Amino acid sequence: MELAKIQQELRNQGLDGWLFFDHHMRDPLAYRVLGFTPPRTPTRRWYYLVPAVGEPRGLEHRIERGMTAGAPGEKLLYSGWSEQVDCLRQMTAGLKRVAMQYSPLCAIPYVAMVDAGTVELVRSLGLEVASSAELIQVFEARWTPAQLETHLEAGRRVDKVRAEAFALIAERTRNGAPLSEVEVKNFIRERFAKAGMVTDHGPIVGVNANSSNQHYEPTEEVTAPIRAGDWVLLDMWAKLDQPEAVYYDITWTGFCGDQPPEEMRKVFAVVTGARDAAIQRVQEAVAGRQELRGFEVDDASRGVIASAGYGEYFVHRTGHSIGVEVHGNGANMDNLENHDERRVIPWTCFSIEPGVYLPHFGVRSEIDMFVGDTDARVTGEIQREVQLL
Repeated sequence: MELAKIQQELRNQGLDGWLFFDHHMRDPLAYRVLGFTPPRTPTRRWYYLVPAVGEPRGLEHRIERGMTAGAPGEKLLYSGWSEQVDCLRQMTAGLKRVAMQYSPLCAIPYVAMVDAGTVELVRSLGLEVASSAELIQVFEARWTPAQLETHLEAGRRVDKVRAEAFALIAERTRNGAPLSEVEVKNFIRERFAKAGMVTDHGPIVGVNANSSNQHYEPTEEVTAPIRAGDWVLLDMWAKLDQPEAVYYDITWTGFCGDQPPEEMRKVFAVVTGARDAAIQRVQEAVAGRQELRGFEVDDASRGVIASAGYGEYFVHRTGHSIGVEVHGNGANMDNLENHDERRVIPWTCFSIEPGVYLPHFGVRSEIDMFVGDTDARVTGEIQREVQLL
């Protein structure tokens, strides 16, 4: 546990403490931030308080002593429910505002780990409960320099595999040889493994109408042929097969032929324009040292698509946090699925991936953006034109 950093961040955010709670491993974030693993699954509630100033302290049930042994400080003990409340009151005496893994109106479900009843219990002690969403991204979403290097290397390898996959599609479709979505998916997975990369699932290989299914993934049982004249979407994500490596996540689209229909070119131009508007919004804010929040990036992208008349076909957020999991715990670029008011902070990374999904084909253009101390950059190749296959 990075106690000094946690306490400094609590003071930065005007919080008196951070109150952690778990029961039956409901809150994996608590264990990662506090830096310990319980000896077994807790079947009784435990609490742990990190105050902005002073020594941390915990509360454990008498028959499950040692659940928070991996974290420093005095541990109070309880048996009955009334004693639990008394101990909580003792632990938090003198505090007014504490953070918990709570999100008002569940606006940020990634951090909404504490049940409503526990929040009510803490409030009954006279405490104001604030969301830990900003704290979580400071300790969960910020990369180390070594992690940035794993991302950049993964990007080089994924971009190479993406080019190889498109080359396979071009060769087969131009020669009239059979090819299916799942064959391309398997080809990509094999290339990932040979390149020393892993992924949790995927990739998405979608042809024509399937490219409009945002979470489509072909299988041996459900797959479509890829032929000349088809529109193809590849959504690929992977990371180096090593501890603490972080993901690289992209989406490109292509046309199996030399002359895509004008509608496809038009939608591609709208989507890439929305992508570029979001990139510009981030870069200008970071260069100008302006505070930027996730929903504002979504607004910049979504406005381009809406003004072009395709607003109803952009049905997901503009981007998501990226970390050791492909969907990380930092700010999302989102003012659709959720109103994400978390700040875009240095040493974090996120996708920008607007899309337009029509009944017969879909376009998504996805890049990854890393925010440093004084600048923001796209970390890999950017698709500027429809890939002709």
